Amino acid sequence: MKNMIKGAIAGAAMLAASMAQADDDVTLQLKWVTQAQFAGYYVALDKGFYKEEGLNVTIKPGGPDIAPAQVIAGGGADVVLDWMPSALASREKGLDLVNIAQPFKSSGMMLTCRKDAGITTSADFADKTLGVWFFGNEYPFLSWMSKLGLKTDGSAGGVTVLKQGFNVDPILQKQAACVSTMTYNEYWQIIDAGLTPEELVVFKYEDEGVSTLEDGMYVLGDNLKDAAFKDKMVRFVRASMKGWKYAEMHTDEAADIVLENDASGAQTEKHQRRMMSEVAKLTSGSNGALDVADYERTVQSLLQAGSDPVITKAPEGAWTSEITDAALN
Repeated sequence: MKNMIKGAIAGAAMLAASMAQADDDVTLQLKWVTQAQFAGYYVALDKGFYKEEGLNVTIKPGGPDIAPAQVIAGGGADVVLDWMPSALASREKGLDLVNIAQPFKSSGMMLTCRKDAGITTSADFADKTLGVWFFGNEYPFLSWMSKLGLKTDGSAGGVTVLKQGFNVDPILQKQAACVSTMTYNEYWQIIDAGLTPEELVVFKYEDEGVSTLEDGMYVLGDNLKDAAFKDKMVRFVRASMKGWKYAEMHTDEAADIVLENDASGAQTEKHQRRMMSEVAKLTSGSNGALDVADYERTVQSLLQAGSDPVITKAPEGAWTSEITDAALN
């Protein structure tokens, strides 16, 4: 009988220890498909940084039919990656998205144009067709056109907006004088398709003073009322930023880790290594904490986005430093 009791006690102790050691689940929804744009998270997973923080992290790829805001609203993720214009638009529509960390310090968004379309400066945009991404990505463009005094309705003296798919076909087929590109992705697709840098002129949103914050980490505000959830997010942000800093220092290795996680098999080593080198420039200088000046610049840019601004008033409670304060100290 004593042995049975001892055995039961030992079994209970082992079960309790096992339960105490169980990792906390966290689901991350990416903004786009598996690629080096998200390398820091895959590196944190591969290198065991999440495991060290007691986390079991699931990374869900995005795609053209996946809206991070809808995923988190439906309970499909604990954290989502989104561009701030899109997140603030969702917030104004009633979804309480809160930025808890900002790994991307700089914007990679550009407008890439053909010189043979007669464009050398932004003064040449008038009466041209420009390819623009929508689904929340159009807001920096609209702000820029408003700043230049150019209407976007196709009227004389303004610009005609071509709703661009997630490819660069319009500039290759001369359907548009310019298309939306990222420094780390679509620009290189144009180059790989045969156009040379000498045949192109590039306008970086960062240089035009209309850049907005990209690829921030967002959670639902209600969840931040839960101490256990906040503790998970502190550990998640700390491990994620460790992953990002490792990726910056080991770009080729980080790109290879991304490729290992690409279930679609659509990515190539050349493209991912090149992408990772460019992405590292955008995360450099950020420890994950949101720069308030960058936030304010983004908000002002969105408020001034033409006759139909994405947000109608300055948001309140759209970000918190509580998580990064705890994670980075």
